[in-house]
Amino acid sequence: MVVVDRDLSWTDAASSENFSVMLDQITPLILTYNEAPNIARTLECLAWAKDIVVVDSCSSDETMALIAQHRNVRAFTRPFDSHAQQWNFALHETGVKTPWVLALDADYMLTSEGVDELGGLQPKPEIAGYVARFRYCVKGKPLRGSAYPPVTVLYRRVAAHYVQDGHTQRLVVQGSSAALVHPILHDDRKPLRHWIAAQQRYVRLELAKLRATPWRQLGWADRLRSMRVAAPFVMLFYCLFVRGAILDGREGLFYAFQRSFAELLLSLSLLEVDIFGATDSLDP
Repeated sequence: MVVVDRDLSWTDAASSENFSVMLDQITPLILTYNEAPNIARTLECLAWAKDIVVVDSCSSDETMALIAQHRNVRAFTRPFDSHAQQWNFALHETGVKTPWVLALDADYMLTSEGVDELGGLQPKPEIAGYVARFRYCVKGKPLRGSAYPPVTVLYRRVAAHYVQDGHTQRLVVQGSSAALVHPILHDDRKPLRHWIAAQQRYVRLELAKLRATPWRQLGWADRLRSMRVAAPFVMLFYCLFVRGAILDGREGLFYAFQRSFAELLLSLSLLEVDIFGATDSLDP
């Protein structure tokens, strides 16, 4: 059972000796695949780390060349099979020695306040993980809000493993979790065509998950998706008006339309199966 509360111990500890001690106990883990537009910015925010592990899924762009410019990074190449398997490989098979790991996507960026918070943490024995909120950015512009959920990014290495959940992974942590105060910036600079190609891959996994999971076991979001009609319109309304993207100009519209398109693609795939039966939407 995971209990999330807010741990404020960092506020009066960041200037103490614990600051460097805690950072030395953290190894950042990053997965990459054709992340040249993002990876340099993410690694620059991790200059404090003595050891960073990157697991790359056979990138064909400049990702590995950019990684090689950072002497505190150990890079591994592993053909992609699933997000969960990639993360478990990074966690258990790359020689990580520190008691804590910081799991980051290649487009996550820590702020200086976030680094100070990590350095000042004094985790209680029962705390096995820390959950971070995110500030979504479009080409560097932070949005007022987003549909991006909080994620456990910092956790005890020996208390965690990953399982596959639809198109992405879910972290299982043995112990309680606390909440970090400062959000992480999510700023993906890859071209739109890359994002659309990724959605086409993701929708096959989400489709298989929805069709294989009994209704009573689905969360509210997946139940909404299973209705075929509601999710794209609900997502557009939620992003524009509940999360305030309508006030963020073109960047807000870009984000809201992205999220609605992802839901629309899944709805279309569900309807395709309804009408035509099993199709190439289910092929790997």
